[in-house]
Amino acid sequence: MEDKVSVVIPVHNAEKFISETIKSVREQTYGNFEIILCENNSDDSTGEILSAISDPKIKVLTLTDVEDAAGARNAGVDAAEGRFIAFLDADDLWKSEKLEKQIAFMKEKGAKFSFTGYEFADENAIPNGRIVKVPETITYKEALKNTTIFTSTVMFDLTLIGKDEIKMPHIKSEDTALWWKILREGNKAFGLNENLTIYRRPGKSLSSNKFEAIKRIWHLYREWEKLPVLKSAYYFCGWAIRAVLRRI
Repeated sequence: MEDKVSVVIPVHNAEKFISETIKSVREQTYGNFEIILCENNSDDSTGEILSAISDPKIKVLTLTDVEDAAGARNAGVDAAEGRFIAFLDADDLWKSEKLEKQIAFMKEKGAKFSFTGYEFADENAIPNGRIVKVPETITYKEALKNTTIFTSTVMFDLTLIGKDEIKMPHIKSEDTALWWKILREGNKAFGLNENLTIYRRPGKSLSSNKFEAIKRIWHLYREWEKLPVLKSAYYFCGWAIRAVLRRI
């Protein structure tokens, strides 16, 4: 359908959060969307929650042959029928006007790739006052030292970029690796500097493990981008400074 948005949500052991996440999409002021829930080998009650959903706008993909969030998201991209692809993690939330504002923004800019501002929240989705502002645009070299592009804010226009181009690699920090790949090819991402997403941060999540994050970003510089040590160190310092500033 024209201007339909396919919202791709990878779901693994998300029994605590997934109902609220789905609700935040259902309550969007922009109504032309489908939700694609990519259930990936959950061993809690997630499967039962999803099987109870009866909504023509929601597709549930039960995946048994994928091992990571990248594979789940890629399956969702394959199943998408919309012009736009929007990613949302199973524990994050959108403000009600997120889709409406971001689609209008992308049309205005002629953007194939966009992202928005967001705010940090605790496990109960209560914002803590830390709001991340985003630049008007971001290029490849800028993105290497500024990982401000947050997955649950990203949207692509499939009239301007192909599905195969937005498939995530099967590595840790697969989302950042994808942004870099797209930008490395000469594209730029457009930032809508409005707080439209709530980034829920459970206490024991992978993203909250700072040592693990350091290892992952360094691995991306050296193994994914094949950057020499000194250049990797330069970009890493920029990344570390901005990562700290986002949290204070």
